[in-house]
Amino acid sequence: MTKIAIIVGTTRPGRIGRAVADWVHQVAGKRTEADYEIVDLADHELPHYDEPIPAAVGQYAGEHTKRWAGVVAGYDGFLVVTPEYNHAPPGVLKNAFDYVHAEWNNKAVGFVGYGAVGAARAVEQLKLVATELSIAPVAAQVTLLIPGDFPNYPEFAPQEFREAELERVLNQLESWSKALAAVRA
Repeated sequence: MTKIAIIVGTTRPGRIGRAVADWVHQVAGKRTEADYEIVDLADHELPHYDEPIPAAVGQYAGEHTKRWAGVVAGYDGFLVVTPEYNHAPPGVLKNAFDYVHAEWNNKAVGFVGYGAVGAARAVEQLKLVATELSIAPVAAQVTLLIPGDFPNYPEFAPQEFREAELERVLNQLESWSKALAAVRA
């Protein structure tokens, strides 16, 4: 069975990313073609990148890095839930991508962004990062807007059509994740 991680891309106190990830997990849980699990960066102690050798070399020194490598390696694809901070993804999320290299390769990634512009700029930057790590970003994405999807901010209440948008992302993510399994083999 294809395994896909729903990565909660922020650890900020008072974050709403976990509520968004829980919604994604609830929708994804109705599907039968893949198993979805939440991977919350708040549960993984990843200090500011501290490895002495670049991740592309694959010689990880830190125990926290080795644990994170095992987490990333255990999935066939990723669905990243991200806010946008100052027109960019959260530093903790970029840091998580930077820690390991080969474990990301030849897998697929989709994005659910939220914020004033649905984290469109943050996702655009993360797609560049993903491409450098040989992660295939799918075209569909969900862009949750503060005015429409968080009517009583910070309360999350996605508009009805958002589930159909998410289903498009999940369809692409599952098909790409399965196809890339052959590349990894």
